[in-house]
Amino acid sequence: MRRPTIAIALPAAERDAVLEYLGTAEFGTVVLESVTELADVLRAELPIGLAIIDAGPDPDAVIRSLASMRAGSPTVPVLVVADPDNLDALGGHSALGPDDEVVLRPVDPETLRWRAEAMLIRAQVDAEPHESSVLARGQVDADWATLTPIIAVFNPKGGVGKTTIATNLASALRSRRDRRVLLVDADTVTGHVTMSLGMDTGRTLADAWQDEADGGPAEGLLDIAATHESGIRVAALVSSPLAAPHLDPERVAEAILAARSGVDAIVVDLHPSYSDVNLTIFGIADRILVPVTPDLPAIRAAVQLCDVATELGLRDRLAMVVNRANSGISVQQMEQTVGLPALAQIRSGGMLFVRAANEGRTVIDLFPKQGVSADFARLADLVLGIGGDEAAPSRTPTEQRSILGGLFGRKEPARA
Repeated sequence: MRRPTIAIALPAAERDAVLEYLGTAEFGTVVLESVTELADVLRAELPIGLAIIDAGPDPDAVIRSLASMRAGSPTVPVLVVADPDNLDALGGHSALGPDDEVVLRPVDPETLRWRAEAMLIRAQVDAEPHESSVLARGQVDADWATLTPIIAVFNPKGGVGKTTIATNLASALRSRRDRRVLLVDADTVTGHVTMSLGMDTGRTLADAWQDEADGGPAEGLLDIAATHESGIRVAALVSSPLAAPHLDPERVAEAILAARSGVDAIVVDLHPSYSDVNLTIFGIADRILVPVTPDLPAIRAAVQLCDVATELGLRDRLAMVVNRANSGISVQQMEQTVGLPALAQIRSGGMLFVRAANEGRTVIDLFPKQGVSADFARLADLVLGIGGDEAAPSRTPTEQRSILGGLFGRKEPARA
């Protein structure tokens, strides 16, 4: 088996940087002038595992070419790079299959590399064992590749309930849907997951790497994970913020991807910052849940995150979860202001969360019949793709600013 080759049809300004990152990861590459050349490359039986193509100014024409190619040639997953204005034109095309993805400009080459890596794993493309490759770990199995979502929980503002969402979502996936769950405490500064579950931090991924450097065996997240009484497996990256600067972000991403072999879902609780570790985890996450409370600071932080995610080409993975719903600004106003639909609403749990934390348990385990537990069960279903997931249209920047002006008591300047 050989390391898969990635075919690239991008403008030169973007292509060269992407080629550099893919080359660092030791992927083979084939440069195409257009998507129409992809069929010729596939017919030549080159070991193409993935194609990265430009939607261009006429995405309909590109997709038609892709559909025509797939009608008579071998097929591979396709990562389409598009301008934000062309996103609507790409939606609903039958030529884009479940293994295909769309990323919006501007393109971050490193993020694109990790997205390509994740797509190859999901598509079960064979790869030559290589030390820097996730596929080299020998744990790729078709039974889990398309069924094990990586769910990151993030908001750049603290105090919005990230850890509460992460722990109770993990618990709902385990108890209500009988999924094997790995909960990763990737908050390298405060790390509240094990504390809220009443567990010792135990050995961390940083500890395992240090032991390996000292001659010990190589261990992954599943090797060091401890099992909570709810059945959730829990692993932390570090036990002290002093160890955080020594974490290799790419190696962290590899460890999370490799852990998919042994579980049905991975939930990652992140620190509220745009650290290198967080940015790399964004790149491999299937979905980034954004807990937002109905208050102005949390809403402002979510708006900022949407802007950052657009620049990174990750906005399509964001999903807002309204925490303590309807205890302040209405959900509808929050959706309009942030520019994201509310994937789920979690009602205020009051003292239920306090009592659960004091016992080292989750609300959904301790109070399974309460309404807030039903909210988390619903969120778990949505994460797994069970039930409806209707997305309201995103707001334009102008619409967002107008709504923000109304909420924050500012007027938009008069327009000529």
